[in-house]
This record gives sequence, structure tokens and C-alpha cells, in this order.
Amino acid sequence: MGNHKASEIITAIQSVGNAKVVITTHHKPDADAMGSSLGLQIFLKNIGIPSVVITPTDFASFLHWMKGSHEVIVFEGNEVRATEITMAADFIFCLDFNHLSRINEYGEIVSASSAVKILIDHHQYPQGFEQMTYWDDKASSTCELIYRLISESKQQQYVDKDCASCLYTGIMTDTGSFRHSNCSSNTHRIAADLMDYGFDHVQIHDLVFDSFTEDRVRFIGYSLYKKLEVLHDYNTAIISINKDELKQFKIQTGDTEGLVNYGLGIEGIKFAILVIDRTKLVKMSFRSKGSFAANAFAMKHFNGGGHFNAAGGSSVLTLEETIELIKENLKLYQKELNAQI
Repeated sequence: MGNHKASEIITAIQSVGNAKVVITTHHKPDADAMGSSLGLQIFLKNIGIPSVVITPTDFASFLHWMKGSHEVIVFEGNEVRATEITMAADFIFCLDFNHLSRINEYGEIVSASSAVKILIDHHQYPQGFEQMTYWDDKASSTCELIYRLISESKQQQYVDKDCASCLYTGIMTDTGSFRHSNCSSNTHRIAADLMDYGFDHVQIHDLVFDSFTEDRVRFIGYSLYKKLEVLHDYNTAIISINKDELKQFKIQTGDTEGLVNYGLGIEGIKFAILVIDRTKLVKMSFRSKGSFAANAFAMKHFNGGGHFNAAGGSSVLTLEETIELIKENLKLYQKELNAQI
């Protein structure tokens, strides 16, 4: 897959007078999705290019401190306005996803727009819907790629504290606070460069990781005590959540973030799965250690994908049927899952 130079992407936008720019990202956007979207928006504003951020769905309240978050247009509930803006756009930045299905119904609008689509992403197996590409599946995060885009086009002077804090947040979260294998020495250098802009990194960590509601804390405890199933024969841990439990604990967007990782914290566990009944679909998060490919499992069996050790998928079956299907599929991988990490 051929990449465009950073300068080519910036020049293309600057060459269009009063260019109309839209920035979008995947549904239920996480910190990398929102950090890259809002960080890019701030940077573009600083070089004289206004833009609009449109998300397919809402995003977690613990990200609402980011500058520009309250001006984000959520497609769900604002379909007419979002469609008008998208259809009139000259450029659409597509951040932190590489299949239009990842932006739900909004994907049909983006596809129909005559705007130039610019993909900036770090996930494997891109669909190839875009006209301009800045992609690297070895990058820690899309926020890292946004900073690389800026620095390679030699425009770091247009990064400010607000922009830097957004980009740092996405890097911090997508690397698991700099502990995952996707965190390279270059990732640390970029994080250090961003910290030089003067934001409070301790406060950011507190806002993202230590600002839980009481309901969320109780939900995590309940999930680990009542809903965690350990399949020792497959070195796999499964947590399943039904619709009634989501209502019982008043679960909001972002409240299930990170829950799947608890399974991997159990000694000997190589594969962790979170299964949630989201009414329309049963959604799954997959996390793995070592050489077991979570994305391949998700892609082959559950119409999903993602990173090697972190992926997602979905099912149209019931929650119970989906769990049974997972267990049946695990039998195909028993040898791999029992191999030493």
C-alpha cells in the first residue's frame, strides 16, 4: 500500500481556497480516535484551515476535557446536519479506522461524498476506499501518525499545548501507558516532544484512568466476580455482559473500556475476550499475549479485525449462542493457546 508524503497531504488542502474539511473516526471512539481527531483539528486551525469533527456515535465523558470536544457533531441524532456538511466537504480525514463499516451508517454518507478521502491509520488490512493515504501498522497509534505528519511537513511550530495534550493522550492509551509491544523508542521520543509543550501529564492520566463513576467501579467488580469464566484448557478468559446488566449499572459510553484486559492479568492466560450484548449486535473485544493473533481470530470467525494482539468483532447471534460459538472455535486453536508465550 503506497503512502503519500506528509507535505503532499497538507499542500493538497492548502491549494484549495477556503477548503471545507471534515474529520471523522470510528464508532464509540476511544482516546486515540478523539485525540487524533481533535489534535488534527487544532493543528489545522493553527495553519488557517477550519474543520468540523463528526463522530458516528458519542464518546466517553472522560475525554470531554479535550479542546473542541463540545463542538463535535455526533452523527446519531444529527443526521441531517452531518450529512449536509459531509456532502459539501472538499476533504474528509478518516482517522483510526480503515473500513467504512467501522463508522456505521455514516460510512454510506462518507462514501457518497465527492470529497477527497484521506486515510490516517495504523490498523492492518485497510479497505482502500481513500484517495490519499498515510498509513503505518507499526505505529503505536493514530495520534503518533498525526504528529509524524506534522513533523515531516516541518510545521511543528503550529502545535500548541492543546494539540499536544490530545495527541499525547492517544499515544498513552493505545500503548497501555507505554507498556505494550507497539511502543517503540520513537514513540517515547514523540511523547517527550509533546510533553515539551507544557501540559500536565499527571492530570491527563488522572482524567482518563482515575475518574470513574461509582456505578462503573461496582460494574467492574461485579464483572470480575460474577461474569468471568476461565477456560484453563485453552488459557482463555471470557467476560460476558447482557443487556440487563448494562442497565443495572447504568453503563455509559466508555464504561466498558479496558475491562477485557483484566482477563489477561490472570497468570497463564493467553487470550481474553469480552462479549457484550449491544441489542442490535453482540460486540466482542479480543486481547492476546505473545504469538496468538487476536485479529486473525476476530477476522475469521466474527467479521472483525484490528491489531495482532488487540482486535474486535461482532455477531448477529444471541449472547449465549455467541459464547458457545467462541468456545467451539477455541477448540481449533488449543495447541497454539497452550504453547509457551
